[in-house]
Amino acid sequence: MIVLEWPWALAALPLPLLARLLRPAAQDVGLALRLPFDAGLDGLAPEARRGSGWWRLAAAILIWLLLLLAAARPQWLGDPIGLPVAGRDLMLAVDISQSMEQVDYELSGQAVSRLAAVQAVAADFIERREQDRLGLILFGTQAYLQTPMTFDAKTVATMLRDSVVGLAGRQTAIGDAIGLAVKRLRDQPEGQRVLVLLTDGDNTAGTLQPLEAAELAAKAGIRVYAIGIGGGDVGIRTPLGIRLLKQGSDFDPTTLKEIARITGGRFFAASNREELEAVYADLDRLEPNEREERTYRPQRALFMWPAGAALLLSTALALGGLMRRLD
Repeated sequence: MIVLEWPWALAALPLPLLARLLRPAAQDVGLALRLPFDAGLDGLAPEARRGSGWWRLAAAILIWLLLLLAAARPQWLGDPIGLPVAGRDLMLAVDISQSMEQVDYELSGQAVSRLAAVQAVAADFIERREQDRLGLILFGTQAYLQTPMTFDAKTVATMLRDSVVGLAGRQTAIGDAIGLAVKRLRDQPEGQRVLVLLTDGDNTAGTLQPLEAAELAAKAGIRVYAIGIGGGDVGIRTPLGIRLLKQGSDFDPTTLKEIARITGGRFFAASNREELEAVYADLDRLEPNEREERTYRPQRALFMWPAGAALLLSTALALGGLMRRLD
C-alpha cells in the first residue's frame, strides 16, 4: 500500500489561492503603474496566444499539486515481515595486549599466538549469530568500544580479525574493559546484559581493578562469562623454529574465576583451540534470550516520481513560453 509520511504538507494546498485573493489589496497601495491604453494591448497578441492561457493555468495547478505530493513523502509499504523472536545480546571484550602475542595455540598444524586463535575461533562464532546482537570492546592499556551493539555480525567479525596486538597499548586493563562494558550494557533490558571476556587474566594497567569492576557489573545486572586464554605451553621463536616452553606466570585464572562468581557468570579455561570452540558451544546453550515478537514492513520512497514529473512539466511550460516570445 502507499502512504504519506508527512500528510500535513497537503495543508499548503490553498496557498496560491490565498495569494491571488490578497493580490488586489496589494495593488491598491498606489505603487502600480496604470496604463490608460491597456485595453489596446490585447489586440497586439494573436487570438491563439490569448487562448493558450487556460492550459498554462492548468499546468501550473498540476505542478503545484505534484510538488505538494512530493513534499508529503509518499512511500510504498510492503507486507509485514516477522523478526526473530529469540536471540542474545552479547558484548565481547577481547584482550589485545602484549601478552596475547604468546604462541601457545595451534591452528592447522601451526603454532599461533593467543590472539590469532581467538580471532579464528571467535570470528566463526560471531558470524553464526544470525539472531543475536553483538558488540566488541578491544582493550590493552586502554579499553575502546570498537563496535556498538548491532545485528551486523559480519562487521563485528571483520573488526575482530583486523585487530592487532598493541593497538590499544601493550599492557592489560581488564577492570577498565569491564567498566566500559557496564556503561554500554546498563541500558539494555534486564536479563540481556551479558559480557564475554577473553583475556589471559593478568591485570597490569587501568584505573579500575578487575574485582571492583565485577562488583559494578553485578550491581548493573550484567553476567560476565570469563574465558581464560593461555595456560598451555608457550612458544618462543628461535633461529631453529618455535620452541615450546611451559606456561609463564602471566596466566591468572584465579581473578577470572572470581569475576565470574561475583557476576553470576561462569569461568572457562581455554588452553587450546578445541577447548576454545567448546566454550562457544557452551555459550550457545547458556544465553538464549526470548525477545518480544516484532514485525517490520519494507519501505520504498516514491517522492522522486511526483517531484520529477513537476520538474519536467515546469521545463515544458518554460520552453513553451520561450517559443512564444521567439514567434
